[in-house]
Amino acid sequence: MSLSTVTTEGTASSGASVAYTDLDALRRQDPELADVLVGEVVRQSDSLQLIAAENFTSPAVLTALGSPLANKYAEGYPGARHHGGCELVDVAERIAVDRAKALFGAEHANVQPHSGSSAVLAAYAALLRPGDTVLAMGLPYGGHLTHGSPANFSGRWFDFVGYGVDPESGLIDYDQVRALARTHRPKAIVCGSISYPRHIDYAAFREIADDAGAYLIADAAHPMGLVAGGAAPSPVPHADVVCATTHKVLRGPRGGLLLCGAELAERIDRAVFPFTQGGAQMHTIAAKAVAFGEAATPAFTAYAHQVVINARMLAEGLAAAGFAITTGGTDTHLILADPTPLGVDARTARGRLAAAGIVLDTCALPHGDTRGLRLGTAAVTTQGMTAPDMVRIAGLLVDAVREDPNVREEVRELVGRFPPYAG
Repeated sequence: MSLSTVTTEGTASSGASVAYTDLDALRRQDPELADVLVGEVVRQSDSLQLIAAENFTSPAVLTALGSPLANKYAEGYPGARHHGGCELVDVAERIAVDRAKALFGAEHANVQPHSGSSAVLAAYAALLRPGDTVLAMGLPYGGHLTHGSPANFSGRWFDFVGYGVDPESGLIDYDQVRALARTHRPKAIVCGSISYPRHIDYAAFREIADDAGAYLIADAAHPMGLVAGGAAPSPVPHADVVCATTHKVLRGPRGGLLLCGAELAERIDRAVFPFTQGGAQMHTIAAKAVAFGEAATPAFTAYAHQVVINARMLAEGLAAAGFAITTGGTDTHLILADPTPLGVDARTARGRLAAAGIVLDTCALPHGDTRGLRLGTAAVTTQGMTAPDMVRIAGLLVDAVREDPNVREEVRELVGRFPPYAG
């Protein structure tokens, strides 16, 4: 999609045509920022987007994000706002809530969190008090900043105890989790990771939490899109509160989501507003509603399963080329690969890959103090790539790490056949 062609028109009740997404107007008003927008479209279209937390939203989601709903202040919840004129945004939020509940089989949904971190903050605020003990995956093993980093609110306000993974298999050591829970008697247990490529056993965590008398909080930011598409187990039946993002595999706008049972609904809502946030971002909530609707379709189910097929194929290709793959593979969209066997560390490899137009992250490996490459297949699957393309991508990664000067053009040729926005 050429950004210059993005013009969305709606028809007002008077019959007037109202254009509210107009790049030409932006160019006239602020050419410097218009150049940034166009440049970013080119960047996304001209390179391989393998960051595990990123995806391409649909034009419908982008339309909602760029709509006049951004103008509306709407503190509170539908039917109980602190501002007038909220009749229509109330409808948008109710649609988002109803779709989220139906999509994930939850009794209650809060769609207002501005981010995944905001959702986790609200979950802690609803269930915990400062100084409470929380058991979560340690940061060196794939825990998120909100799982006890001293640089984050979580590490400053709560006493976190970290669990890890088996040093040989890279898998969660549930016996260790159980032993730590019995020793420390946490108020809450958090299950979830930014780099764990296998399915989490939510039922096992539920049993451990019940044994310790703890709440169970599932931080499912990464797998939630796979859950929506039936390609990963759901934490909803097992966790007291599920925190998620609406981007990543779910393919919606950047934002957060909370799911819980009816008994915690009021506490969760109060924890979001007024305790941790102010006015809801109604344009983003409308875009979330669009994404939830898209995720309820058979096409999204097929997409979610293709994401996993692609990730497994890519992991196999990387392993065959000499990368060390954490846990020996993946059940999800996410792969953690160590390039050390190829004679290069992860930071150096990331730089060489970036120069070749292959965009991904580094992440802590679950052993020692080394880092690996974290990559995912959500975005390239949205572009229409399938298993044979993953074989080629694995080869491109290897060649880029080895500084083959031809890789950049090969990447351009590949992505040129799969534009993220056609037209």
